[in-house]
This record gives sequence, structure tokens and C-alpha cells, in this order.
Amino acid sequence: MKIDHSLPLEYSTEQNRLNILGFWIFLGAEIALFGTLFASYFTLVDRTGNGPTGAEIFEITPVLIETILLLTSSFTIGLGIHAMRIGKQKAMMTFFAITLLLGLGFLGVEIYDFVMYVHEGAGLQTSAFTAILLLTLGTHGAHVTFGLFWGLFIIQQVKKRGLTPETTNKAFIFSLYWHFLDVVWIFIFSFVYLKGMM
Repeated sequence: MKIDHSLPLEYSTEQNRLNILGFWIFLGAEIALFGTLFASYFTLVDRTGNGPTGAEIFEITPVLIETILLLTSSFTIGLGIHAMRIGKQKAMMTFFAITLLLGLGFLGVEIYDFVMYVHEGAGLQTSAFTAILLLTLGTHGAHVTFGLFWGLFIIQQVKKRGLTPETTNKAFIFSLYWHFLDVVWIFIFSFVYLKGMM
């Protein structure tokens, strides 16, 4: 395995560069998935039947808390990658752990939101609107949940093996995934919640 020391560790081998390229291609498929969900949401948003509308069930406070938690986690994962690049393993692991705690907080508020929606009569079978709303939010939430487990495995590997070309590559790819989830959330916040509250 030939290591190019002129590049950051996560890019330092041919395999690492291919892994990152492959992950960008995978993110293209994820964009298609969420694009399909958004297109379905915009098609079905007014099909509320006898169920509640977005304006009736959306509350700004939990949504703002979720947004602050997720955007802050995007900042902390960036700090983690910076710490990794300057060889500060402990700082990197700390920032990754903070990121996961913020992600866990986000998930907690999202679950609270789901319970409130169902309590207010916005279940999967209530209307086309509530079905696509819960499906879109649930898909994003499932991605965050997966990310929490993935992030824990990264922290464990770095703790066990240190900052190697392999562990830094995995950590960097995870950070791309986490940033992607934040971008998707900004779309959900803007076009589902804010537009729905108007």
C-alpha cells in the first residue's frame, strides 16, 4: 500500500481516494431517494382528507430545537475532522462523541414530535399528507439513527487503532454522510415545516 504523504491521511492511498469517490456516488443515490420523497410530499401536501393540515400540527419550538441540534452537530463534526487532520486523536474522538450526543438529542425531539402528531390524529393512515409527512421524516430519522451507530463504530476503531489511513478514511466518509443529513434537514425545515406553517 503506497501512502502519499503530501495528502491528508484520509486521501493518502489510492484505495482511500476510491472509497471517497464511491461514497459520493452513493450520496447521489441518496439524493435521488430524498428527491423522490420531496416530490411525493409536494404532490400530496394538500391531500389532507378529514385529517389535520401541517398548519394545525406543526409547532415551531421543537422544529427549531431539532434544527439547532443538527446544525451544531455539523459544526462539531467539522471540528472533529480538523482535529483528525492535525493529529489530535483525543480531540477528534471528543468532537465525534459530541456530534453523536447532539444527533441523539435531535432524534429524541423528533420522536417526541411523532408521538404528538399521532396523538393529534396525524397517523400513517389518516391522509395522503400525513402518510408522506411521516414517511419523509421517518426516512431522515432512520438515517440519523444509522449514523449514530456508525459514528460509535468509528470512535471505537480510532480508539483501538489510532489515526491510520484506514480509520481517517472511514471517519471522513462518515462526516460526509453527517453533513448530507444536515443538508436534507435544511430542506425539510424550509419546505415542509416553514412552508407548512404559513
